[in-house]
Amino acid sequence: MSDQSIAFLDLKAQQARLGPALRARIEAVLTHCQFILGPEVTELETRLAQFCGAAHCVGVSSGTDALQIALMAEGIGPGDAVFLPAFTYTATAEVVLVLGATPVFVDIDPRTFQIDPAALSARIEAVRREARLRPRALIGVDLFGQPADWPRLGEIAAHFGLFTLDDCAQSFGARLHGAPLGRAAMATAISFFPSKPLGGYGDGGALFTESPARAALYRSLRSHGEGTTRYDVLRTGMNGRLDTLQAAILLAKLDHFPAEIAARARLAALYDAALAGLVETPVRVPESESAWAVYAILLQDSAARARVQAALREAGIASAIYYPKPLHHQPAYRAHHDGSALPVAEAIAGRILALPIHPDLGEAAIARVSATIRAALGF
Repeated sequence: MSDQSIAFLDLKAQQARLGPALRARIEAVLTHCQFILGPEVTELETRLAQFCGAAHCVGVSSGTDALQIALMAEGIGPGDAVFLPAFTYTATAEVVLVLGATPVFVDIDPRTFQIDPAALSARIEAVRREARLRPRALIGVDLFGQPADWPRLGEIAAHFGLFTLDDCAQSFGARLHGAPLGRAAMATAISFFPSKPLGGYGDGGALFTESPARAALYRSLRSHGEGTTRYDVLRTGMNGRLDTLQAAILLAKLDHFPAEIAARARLAALYDAALAGLVETPVRVPESESAWAVYAILLQDSAARARVQAALREAGIASAIYYPKPLHHQPAYRAHHDGSALPVAEAIAGRILALPIHPDLGEAAIARVSATIRAALGF
């Protein structure tokens, strides 16, 4: 990209800002050479648990593996229905199919894009009436940095006897009713993919739980189902460990994480002011603080979105569509969908556009992105 370009994510700028701390942490790992489950992994688990107030944290190899391990621990499998929003990344649903269970897609709130509690209740009731699948679990997704309605979701899950898993991959650092996410569900999965608010330089993830039994099971499952020794194999597990080098990088970045969350919030407020009246700007979930992994606007229709995205591209400004199709329209999932209409997810997919937002983005860049959008829309 040229000097005039605006990147969607600028990891080079972040490295320039955090370089000494990153190199010191990496050098420590190169010195002790404990590359698998080294001391940095334990340190990171402790600090992450303290950050969100969770009793236990287990580092794993990716956010996807975090979701899968959590479901494996509950024995989720064939004949089980797992409820999840239709508007999310494929990882949320693919782990369900990998385990032989069936994803049941639920429509979303048209303003917050989070799973719609009323639609969820209706979907669970429908599955119970049909009696083909056993309702077993709910995966709620904290989309784009904002929290789902966990108080209501928890009530619904308790009523139907469902295990609750918070897919917090995009929203670690967010808060709901004053409390950081990490304890809203029976288990919480986060991702350290580089684009996430707390991102590594490769894959990584973690699980939070208040249950010591679940935490012990997660630790076993991430290491091939091992017991107290490496060759004491108690169950079928997976190779799902967090690399020590990634833990070291995340420790260096965690020191700056609160300041980066605050910077993202300031940028979101600047976008709100600059884009007011031009597009639909993100609606905040009540009584919450977003981690602002994604700043997503809504255009009038897909034609307007194409026009705006083309203008941004011409100006050297990156953008992205999260998500161009709801999951029940994806080829991998069509055969597993019961045919129910999910109109909100379908409509949002045709209008949504994500703009650059990261801690190293300046006010001038926000003004330039906004001016480009204004011009593209003829204002």
